Amino acid sequence: MTLLRRAAAISTSAHRRAMQFTRPGQFEYEVEAELLHEFCRSGARDPAYTSIVAGGANACVLHYIANNAVLKDGDLLLIDAGCEVAGYASDITRTYPVNGRFIGAQKDVYEIVLAAQAAAIAKALPGNDWEAPHNAALKVLAQGFIDLKLCHGTVDGVLESGSYKPFYMHRTGHWMGLDVHDVGDYKTGGEWRALQAGMVLTVEPGCYLRPADNVPQALWNIGIRIEDDVVITETGNEVLTAAAPKSVAEIEACMQPT
Repeated sequence: MTLLRRAAAISTSAHRRAMQFTRPGQFEYEVEAELLHEFCRSGARDPAYTSIVAGGANACVLHYIANNAVLKDGDLLLIDAGCEVAGYASDITRTYPVNGRFIGAQKDVYEIVLAAQAAAIAKALPGNDWEAPHNAALKVLAQGFIDLKLCHGTVDGVLESGSYKPFYMHRTGHWMGLDVHDVGDYKTGGEWRALQAGMVLTVEPGCYLRPADNVPQALWNIGIRIEDDVVITETGNEVLTAAAPKSVAEIEACMQPT
């Protein structure tokens, strides 16, 4: 756990550094360089995986790694990046405004994803099964999508029909340790595995809104994911990456010029 904590601390500092560096007109790869610099100068010579630095519409591409576009004023930037320390991984995603201020629908969507993550983390408890955090996130996202008029009907109806899937198409987490997507069964005997103290997982709900006839134009090209590394404890959980700014107020404060 010591090495996981070290990897998480270095990656947290790197995300904070990226936030403070980001400005309109930069290339995505310039921000990536700040991440890699912080990793390396802190003793983590390698990223745990290829960093995703995705501005604007690129954030709606789940595994975007080109990292070569110009960051535009008024867009969001999604960064999924973590370092490796002595073989142990970290995995953090933060999404924030290129110009340092959330505007209009960006903030509304961001708050929905943030609430979904909080609900999921609250269910990452010993004795709960693997699926509990995912289901908690889905309920919050489904209600949020109804509020945004992306989905229609009741929360149960949206979940049953899967009408949320064009906007949230991945799972809410994975095991993490010696690999960023670590080995381990998610089911045993056909049942979701029970969470136990010492297990480490990511919690990473998101929302991806590409231009479409059924998506209000104000929401086009908003891609948001928020991810933290969570260890299950005997009595609850610990978020190893909690120091990376995450609330709207924390992010905006971090990005203000010094």
